Amino acid sequence: MAQWCQLQMLDCKYLEQVDQLYDDSFPMDIRQYLSKWIESIDWETVALQDSLATVRFHDLLAQLDDQHSRFALENNFLLQHNIRKIKRNLQDRFQEDPVHMAMIISKNLKEEQRILATVKSTEQQGEGTVSAMVVEKQKLDNKVKDMRERSIKNLEDQQDEYDFKINTLKNRENEMNGMTAKELEREKLTVGRMCLELKNKRQDVVIQLTELLNVTQLLLNDLISEELPEWKQRQQIACIGGPPNACVDQLQNWFTAVAESLQQVRQHLKKLQELEQKFTYECDPITQNKAYLESRALELLKNILSNSLVVERQPCMPTHPQRPLVLKTGVQFTVKLRFLVKLLEFNYQLKVKAVFDKDVTEKKGVRKFNILGTNTKVMNMEESNGSLAAEFRHLVRRGPLIVTEELHSVSFESELQLNQSGLNIKLEAISLPVVIISNVCQLPSGWASILWYNMLTTEPKNLKFFLTPPQAKWSQLSEVLSWQFSSVTKRGLNQEQLNMLADKLLGRNPEGLIPWIKFCKQSANEKAFPFWLWIEGILDVIKRHLLSLWNDGSILGFISKEREKALLSDKCPGTFLLRFSESSREGAITFTWIEHDVHGEHKPVFHSVEPYTKKELSAVSLPDIIRTYKVMAADNIPENPLRFLYPSIPKDKAFGKYYPKPSETPEPMDVENLERSGYMKTELISVSEVHPSRMHDNMMPMSPDDYKALSQFVSPRDIAALVSICVVRPAAERMVQNRLLEPGPSL
Repeated sequence: MAQWCQLQMLDCKYLEQVDQLYDDSFPMDIRQYLSKWIESIDWETVALQDSLATVRFHDLLAQLDDQHSRFALENNFLLQHNIRKIKRNLQDRFQEDPVHMAMIISKNLKEEQRILATVKSTEQQGEGTVSAMVVEKQKLDNKVKDMRERSIKNLEDQQDEYDFKINTLKNRENEMNGMTAKELEREKLTVGRMCLELKNKRQDVVIQLTELLNVTQLLLNDLISEELPEWKQRQQIACIGGPPNACVDQLQNWFTAVAESLQQVRQHLKKLQELEQKFTYECDPITQNKAYLESRALELLKNILSNSLVVERQPCMPTHPQRPLVLKTGVQFTVKLRFLVKLLEFNYQLKVKAVFDKDVTEKKGVRKFNILGTNTKVMNMEESNGSLAAEFRHLVRRGPLIVTEELHSVSFESELQLNQSGLNIKLEAISLPVVIISNVCQLPSGWASILWYNMLTTEPKNLKFFLTPPQAKWSQLSEVLSWQFSSVTKRGLNQEQLNMLADKLLGRNPEGLIPWIKFCKQSANEKAFPFWLWIEGILDVIKRHLLSLWNDGSILGFISKEREKALLSDKCPGTFLLRFSESSREGAITFTWIEHDVHGEHKPVFHSVEPYTKKELSAVSLPDIIRTYKVMAADNIPENPLRFLYPSIPKDKAFGKYYPKPSETPEPMDVENLERSGYMKTELISVSEVHPSRMHDNMMPMSPDDYKALSQFVSPRDIAALVSICVVRPAAERMVQNRLLEPGPSL
């Protein structure tokens, strides 16, 4: 079965996770309409090649044109309009960067597969322990059903029967139609017994309503004091790259169930009032308790409704979906609200107004922003897959200052009127603090502020957080740093990589606290740039040029020079590893390989090339650089010293799949083409120069296993001397042969 079909059959809590994957950058409509075609493409491969990504982008546009034609045949004007709009948006976003689109599709497909795998695993293992919330909701459902189907209906029937009996008895007493005094007394006893049963039944119904309110209050307390705050905290974590937020649909189901039960209690109380008007008596439990029950039900309903407006999707620029809460002036951002009580009677009733920095009292020194366009929206179910929601799209106006630590918030206000009770309920939701930048170069620093804030506090109104920013524990920061990688790639950071980063920030005090200024402002290790900007540069170079190598584990990445030497010291010559440069702010990668001294007079030698930046990697991919890399010494033949990727993977086995395909390799020189074009084909290669004494006699043409086995019996010096006989002489012979083949003067 197709992947998309399997997903549509899942539970709502899993469907919500799928919903989180798709937004304006790549709408779910495309996934739905083109599901078969999308799943037929290897998007991971597409994301690695600009030319292929461009082809697939235009293929996708053609697929949308075909879909538009099908809607035209069906005379479906609305869907035709939507397809045209989607196509325009895709062209605006991805025309210049189709690789970005391929990366989004690839990641979404993998996340869908992960969700399906989770469902399968859960089914195999069983549901396990049932949460307390599920138990309480089941109790509530049972009590509501029992009240609706049995208690109130039985009470109404019992009172109707009592009314009929007592009226019949009165008529017979007045007419005396042949009844004896004994029969009349028997009828009175029957009616009296029915009256007693009716009073007991009324008492039972009042008790059941009280118990129903007790269960409702317990569930409501858990929702408002535990489930809702935990959901908001998970949302914070998801915003800064952590695990995707839990299903908001589940939260909505619980909120809706509580609200429905309270509405049902209020309906039952109305029915009890009608029964009371027909028949009452001294110490009637309905008369004694109705005011209390009505007040309590209304207070609980007010409580749940006033807590039901939430920011489902935090403010985010569609151009930077993985950097929410950082907004740029003059760039549209989106934010989505949801009302967690999904009742049809509230559809189109909620008119929500957005306000910037509502609670900011000190205006001096704080930039002011206005929302351009409409700042009011009506919440409805039609535009939000059945949930009561509204999505805002706004522009912010630029202020005079540039402050990436200045926090702002967007508040949303509404008012809900309960017509039957004449009650007006004030509703408010507030976004997590946002940073507003005026230039995209401020994005890394703005994102650092968002990371620090959401890592260390859960208070959304603390806009003065950076006046005295708290320090972070390494245990907190290390997890967040790993999320920055796992949220945009398949791999987070392992413990060894994190240890290296800890050394950079904390030195020999791994238990110490990390100040904000050291993370984002001060230079790290006497370099001219802060720690975070170094990390951000590496993230960028991974996303642009090294994604597949990072995902498949070829890059060790974060490793100190001392640790690098320790790892390579006992490896076969020509073994190399890939690590990130510590001296490049923009993000760069280098490789280091090991050589052994033939004469045994010196320790092993480690060579590192000048780091490759985005500029070089844009011209030649890193696998191609490794494939064609040469070391050249005067009067020697150039050789590629790179033979084994650490720990012992043959170079071509590790990187062969990334080499150009046979059809992509340069063709042999064609004399006719050369004469016609006037140009010779070229290939960019990296070449390093070393001293001649460190050239051929240091290379070992043997496998790591052979080297390891031989080193148990022979010293490294003797191995190197032995191998030099196999390497230097053939190399010298090749040099002679090449010179003999050179064209000389004609005889």
